[in-house]
Amino acid sequence: MAARTVLQQADINRALTRIAHEILESAKGATDIVLLGIPTRGVALAERLAAILRGIEPSLGAEIVGALDVTMYRDDLAHHPTRTPQPTSIPASGIDGRTVVLVDDVLFSGRTIRAALDAIGDLGRPRAVRLAVLVDRGHRELPIRADFVGKNLPSSTSERINVRLVETDGVEEVSIES
Repeated sequence: MAARTVLQQADINRALTRIAHEILESAKGATDIVLLGIPTRGVALAERLAAILRGIEPSLGAEIVGALDVTMYRDDLAHHPTRTPQPTSIPASGIDGRTVVLVDDVLFSGRTIRAALDAIGDLGRPRAVRLAVLVDRGHRELPIRADFVGKNLPSSTSERINVRLVETDGVEEVSIES
């Protein structure tokens, strides 16, 4: 399988910086933002976004990042091998009345995000839910759209988008594999 790199570390950093600015602009500040990363790489991306947000808005609270495991909310468990559920954690201040930004690495069919919306419903009632993704590759099966996108990568359904981050993979890149 031939893979070609489409984003390198500098590209990923620029995309995350832009997304952070767009989140602040959309929310008109950072006072009620909660970032919930979808494991595995979404959590690392949420942590990075939080660090960038704190650099822009020093008044931002320390605890704004959580992890939202959606494994048991998926509608395709019978068709795909299950992975071990990861812990879900939300900031102590909760999500009620706050703007929750779901963070994931790749938006594809929309099924993971649908599961995340179901999971959020069990955790509380946010004022708004937004979606930030590093890569949007198209091919939606559900009417879901990202609010903040690092890079649109139109791709064939036979191709695979690989996001590798230093925190989880020891290397930093996004590639398309044929």
